[in-house]
Amino acid sequence: MKTERKEENAVVIDVLPMGYVSEQRPVYKREPVVQAVGVNQFKLLELIPKQGADIQLYDRVYIGDAEREKIERVKRRISYDDLTATAKLELPFVVEEIVRENEPRFVDFFNKSVPITPKFHMLHLLPGIGKKLMWEIIEQRGKKPFESFADISGRIKSLPHPDRMIVSRILREIEDPNEKYHVFTSR
Repeated sequence: MKTERKEENAVVIDVLPMGYVSEQRPVYKREPVVQAVGVNQFKLLELIPKQGADIQLYDRVYIGDAEREKIERVKRRISYDDLTATAKLELPFVVEEIVRENEPRFVDFFNKSVPITPKFHMLHLLPGIGKKLMWEIIEQRGKKPFESFADISGRIKSLPHPDRMIVSRILREIEDPNEKYHVFTSR
């Protein structure tokens, strides 16, 4: 399970140069807003860009404690329902890209996942994995740890796209506030 840490980097999923349309303040008093998803824990964030910063969709921005190049401050953490329509559309593509960039971290999940209860395993949290497939994964990783997504799909024929399973799980954890288990995201 994830430990609660601050995000260091985020990927932009929407830029609102004039702020939110639904905001009650007059247009000239609104501040620009950037919606982003954190790279490590997939936190949804509302950021305030620096004056004159050129920020585009899919930009990776630093939001840590040191000097920031494009972001003035992290305004708040937001929920999936707070995202704009554009951000909701872009989120799956950004999550998929983050999973691909951090492949060893997610392959490690297949190698190190453990039972949650005597009858429920962490692998069951991935969509499409039942008891039979879970035991096949455990048996294969016992012979030799998985090295990549291609290795997983090559050794387990009924698992053609393990990366998509991870992406689906992450999106479910982000979208559903009542999700009990958070394996890849923080609450």
